Amino acid sequence: MSAELSIFDLVLEASLLVKFVMLVLLGFSVACWAMIFQRRHALNLAKKQLKSFEDKFWSGADLSKLYSEISVKNQIQGIESLFVAGFKEFARLRKSKITNPQVIVDGTHRAMRVALSREVDSLEIHLPFMATVGSISPYIGLFGTVWGIMNSFIGLGSVQQATLATVAPGIAEALIATAMGLFAAIPAVMAFNRFSHKVEKLENSYGNFMEEFSSILQRQTAIEQQT
Repeated sequence: MSAELSIFDLVLEASLLVKFVMLVLLGFSVACWAMIFQRRHALNLAKKQLKSFEDKFWSGADLSKLYSEISVKNQIQGIESLFVAGFKEFARLRKSKITNPQVIVDGTHRAMRVALSREVDSLEIHLPFMATVGSISPYIGLFGTVWGIMNSFIGLGSVQQATLATVAPGIAEALIATAMGLFAAIPAVMAFNRFSHKVEKLENSYGNFMEEFSSILQRQTAIEQQT
């Protein structure tokens, strides 16, 4: 490509509206990449925390000691927040002299369900923005392209003889907007799909733990009622 048709020069010579469209798409792209790296770190951390906690939980550790160990942390998140919420409610209901095991288990399960909802909301932070960017960026880029091509054809009206050298810069300038729209949309869509799958897997793992933990507490309550 000749120097006259370099991408940098075309961007500088673009109309004000097309420049604004490119700037918006560039901002979307930068914001998405920052969120992609942040979400990737957060979801990998949640996965590691899940494995670490399950290793402790299923190693036969005393639940009271495990609760005391976790509850003193400054920040409780992930599956640990479900365990703390469930065990705390379980202990509270037992102290309240409730004798029906099913009532205790149901209350514990509700507490963990609320904690699960908060954790899923936390894991899904930024995902709606990525989905929005993936959906609208191509259309924003297409708008810039249509506007740029329209201006090019309007400019041809004042030229008696149109040549490729006259038409090409305006069309190339317009197509850059479409390219930038795709550049912003493709990573956003790929990241949204990948992270949504990871969140779904973590949510399923949290849900399985809730059911297993509830069963353990139900058996423990039933044994205490018999003795």
